[in-house]
Amino acid sequence: MNNKKTAIDKEFQLSSWAIKNKTTIYVLMFLILYFGISAYFTMPRENFPEINETKIYISSVYPGNTAEDIEKLITNPLEDKLKSVSNVVKITSTSQEDYSIITVEFDEKIPVDKAKQKVKDEIDQETAGEDWPTFNGAKVTPKVFELSMSEEVPILNINISGNYPVAKLKEYGEYLQDEIEDLTEIKKVDIRGAQDKEVAVLVDIYKMMASKVSFDDISNAINRGNVTMSAGNFITSQQRRTIRIIGEIDRPSALGDFVIKAEKGNPIYLKDVATISFKDKDKTTYARENGAPVVMLDVKKRSGENMVTAAAKVGAIVAAALENNFPSDLSVTIANDQSPKTIGQVDDLVNNIIFGVILVVIVLMFFLGFKNAIFVGFAIPMSMFMSLMILGALGYTLNTMVLFGLIMGLGMLVDNGIVVVENVYRLMDEEGMTRIEAAKKGIGEIAFPIIISTATTVAAFIPLGLWPGIMGQFMVILPITLSIVLGSSLFVAIFFNAVLVSQFMKTEDKDMPIKDILRLTGIMAVVGFTIFFFGGDYNALGTLIIFTAIMLWVYRLVLRKVANYFQKNTLVSLENWYERQLKSALTGWRPYGLVIGTFVILFAAFAGFGWSLGEQRTKVEFFPDNKPNQIIVYIEYPEGTDIEKTNQITQQIEKKVSSVLNQEMYTDQGKNFMVESTVSQVGEGAGNPQTDGGSSAEMPHKGKITASMREYKYRKGEDSEILRQKVQAALVGIYPGVLISVEKDANGPPAGSPINIELNGEDYEELIFTAERMRDYLNTQSILGVDELKIDVNKSKPGMQVLVDRKKAGELGVSTGQVGQQLRGAIFGNKAGIYKENGEDYDIYVRFNKDDRYDKSALFNQKITFRDQASGRIKEIPVSAIATQKNSSGFSAIKHKNVKRVVTVYSALSPGETDAGLVVGRIQNAMKNFKDLPQGIKIDYTGQIEEQNKQMSFLVGAFFSGLFLIFFILIFQFNSVSKPGIIMLAIFLSFIGVFGGLVISGAPFVIMMTMVGIISLAGIVVNNGVVLLDYTELLIARRKEQDGISTENYLPLGALYESIVKAGKARLRPVLLTAITTILGLIPLAIGLNINFFTLFSEFDAHVYMGGDNVVFWGPLAKTVIYGLFIATFLTLIVVPILFFLITKFKMRIKGQLKNNELN
Repeated sequence: MNNKKTAIDKEFQLSSWAIKNKTTIYVLMFLILYFGISAYFTMPRENFPEINETKIYISSVYPGNTAEDIEKLITNPLEDKLKSVSNVVKITSTSQEDYSIITVEFDEKIPVDKAKQKVKDEIDQETAGEDWPTFNGAKVTPKVFELSMSEEVPILNINISGNYPVAKLKEYGEYLQDEIEDLTEIKKVDIRGAQDKEVAVLVDIYKMMASKVSFDDISNAINRGNVTMSAGNFITSQQRRTIRIIGEIDRPSALGDFVIKAEKGNPIYLKDVATISFKDKDKTTYARENGAPVVMLDVKKRSGENMVTAAAKVGAIVAAALENNFPSDLSVTIANDQSPKTIGQVDDLVNNIIFGVILVVIVLMFFLGFKNAIFVGFAIPMSMFMSLMILGALGYTLNTMVLFGLIMGLGMLVDNGIVVVENVYRLMDEEGMTRIEAAKKGIGEIAFPIIISTATTVAAFIPLGLWPGIMGQFMVILPITLSIVLGSSLFVAIFFNAVLVSQFMKTEDKDMPIKDILRLTGIMAVVGFTIFFFGGDYNALGTLIIFTAIMLWVYRLVLRKVANYFQKNTLVSLENWYERQLKSALTGWRPYGLVIGTFVILFAAFAGFGWSLGEQRTKVEFFPDNKPNQIIVYIEYPEGTDIEKTNQITQQIEKKVSSVLNQEMYTDQGKNFMVESTVSQVGEGAGNPQTDGGSSAEMPHKGKITASMREYKYRKGEDSEILRQKVQAALVGIYPGVLISVEKDANGPPAGSPINIELNGEDYEELIFTAERMRDYLNTQSILGVDELKIDVNKSKPGMQVLVDRKKAGELGVSTGQVGQQLRGAIFGNKAGIYKENGEDYDIYVRFNKDDRYDKSALFNQKITFRDQASGRIKEIPVSAIATQKNSSGFSAIKHKNVKRVVTVYSALSPGETDAGLVVGRIQNAMKNFKDLPQGIKIDYTGQIEEQNKQMSFLVGAFFSGLFLIFFILIFQFNSVSKPGIIMLAIFLSFIGVFGGLVISGAPFVIMMTMVGIISLAGIVVNNGVVLLDYTELLIARRKEQDGISTENYLPLGALYESIVKAGKARLRPVLLTAITTILGLIPLAIGLNINFFTLFSEFDAHVYMGGDNVVFWGPLAKTVIYGLFIATFLTLIVVPILFFLITKFKMRIKGQLKNNELN
């Protein structure tokens, strides 16, 4: 009997210890608040978590070679080595003119450093071979590196312009470059729109031939003459003197006095056959801001560093340079700065948290009374600051994932506090216990259930914590944050709430005397006004204190009476009404009808969702379709286009884009309220970081226009996506031969093109021809949702083939290699050393002058000059005598996937279309009638749809894995299968709300967000179910003890009925509060209501606006939880008790303990 008594009137030892050691707990509270607040202010802020892929890149530069040569000489040998490396998931490569890039993707079992070392070992082994190609007398050295996307996308651009030569503007840029690169947060700064210098030795072909000298003669003369070297130590008079031969030139023109050759006393000077200049290299980059030329700096931060801090430090450096170092007429502007938008999004979420907390505390005040609401409300900041302290210690940044986790956990974290406070209050009020007795017994009654309910909620998120791949890196912080928040709230409830209620809880509700409230609010007013007028940046704190003083009077005179009325009348009426409804639901045929009806509604919700999908009323999206913060126009001419031509077309497109961006509807008082800045780049820096990441190719055929939008709140309700679509429509079909894509900044990790069809095989010409046929065929089908089908490679790269007559060349003593080196030196040039000036190194290049370099006649009539080893005489053989040339076309690039050649047909979705799966399905249906597919060519549908299917598969698996864990924990809690089964059934029944809400609202099913919402919902539903059923079990156990019934037997049906009704009524408030607080916490995000509480108190302007980036991204998840929880609350309060009653009744019938006349 004593054991039974202990089980019923139990005490939780940890809470009892906390109550006895309250001083220790107070100190612990202070420390957590201090470290939590410190973490909030010191944690790096960023928009989304950084993604560090387990990919290793190998780039090789081998100038003067076609894509086919690069594939044969560089890519194939390296891939053959790399394919045998362990832990490799995928190898992709691109071979193009002068350049090879190979990407090796590893699984997550291996650290990036180890993967990099494995790749490097294989590369070193391959390049050590004798047949590895050489360039400028040295072996081509592949560069092995890892890459973070955050290090590839500039955090801002600095644009320098003024009435100065480009060289001078570049000097100013180099000053800023050096200063900014000294910052620990910055990885590198690239200068665009200006070239590095070189010493150009431009040879006159006719003078060179007349002097009978060769390129090798000139290069060797410079190499041997422009050198400073040590000749050892000279010992004299017991001193060691280091001998240095000083031969390096001190100015480029000094090269002109170098003697190339001296025969029979006739020296030939370099100035006799060439002109020497110190000039910019050939143009490889252009940069403009708002159409005007600038020297642009691309500033890229290091992975893991604080972008907001980095941008602020860069801004300070620019400001200091303008004030102290640069002339007053120099213009230096910062464009594409992403930090204000990041700060805005983070601040909006912080304000959403504050808004949610205010709503939650108001609800708590009405349900529990002001004092009890204070106890529960105290758990909110304590749990959040404790979570931030832990997250900061684990090295996480303060990003939107973390903050949404806090918002989502808002309703969940008060749940434990509600149950504790409400139960202790009930024992003091109804059973007349003292504070300490009630605290010990009250927490003892519900400690194990809230531990188990927290464990089951966390269990729902554990599979999400094991999310693999880059999507996992991106999303995993959400379940981690939620788990930490829930763990923190449990700690706060068991320790902190236990101490506070044992010391300060009162059941009597007395008004604060007018005298006391006058004194308190008077002091607050004096302090508040003092801070407001003299506090400077902290004046908002003064406003808050004054507002709090006013609200004390509002509560004393108005709110308290309303809250008391709500508790004593409205809530009591609600509880009595619920009691009547539950009694009615448990009587006669009604429980069977309600259960059957609920399952019918579930089936109807699924059927309705299927119908809505079929009718395309409900769209399926992979990731939330964000509103652009940047509109990016990518421009691409065929490979081999000269940069000047690309620049000309980019300028034309700039004007067209500018006319769309600066329409009258987007301007107010002459200022564009949508677009903050527009910058353009041609050549270097014009690639797409998502597809060209890691590439150091010059890209003279590419251009890029980036229009940065103002923050969402300043856009006056205009939609930046519609503006992007206008830009897209304005550029369609106007510029033949130019590939133009109008995209927006990526929202989340890269997933590939929505439409991505890969063809792989061996014959590349056949692959490209088949891809072109496929593109033309699909275009004739007019498939809805396809924007513009493009092919990633082509065979229209202009080329020239030089065929050497080996027999004739051999007879004349010339090799094919000599012909190649002669032409290469004439066009590309030979590096002949280094010129040093002011600590900088500049290349010395020997090549033909520009007139001769691009003159076909001069090029092929030049003579190969060499000394015949047999006769010792100088021989001069014209190139045209032993070689012929013809124009040809080559591959723009050759791409591999897992060592096989691949061609990709890809497209974006047409404006307004978001369901990639649906569009790809239409393409697959159309492809059934595509005929004459050559043998050996395979077609795969990859890109976003492949990633989408993979993530959907994982999320479904994570959902059921979470359910299994929850089920196992519940079996441990209840020592039963039926009660966990009831709770698990409630999870599936909550789908009525999720899918019904999606169908009614017409909102899209966003795979990444809706599925995470469903998994989160499972944890909340379980939480409420556990609290209700555990208390029902407790009441049944007490009734059995009271009536002297053994634990093995069942209560009579009437007593069971009474216990279930009593438990439901007692747990009505906690269940409703959990649902209401969770829903209210999410409502600001679901509807997109933004209120800035900081400026409200500091500037008396709340900057209220609807929508924003956060609601676009998090809205689908928030709505999923709201829809599901709305229905799940009804299920918990009605259907769960019914199921428990029916299953217990069924067990009683099996054991023969059910009397026929009991409640039918």
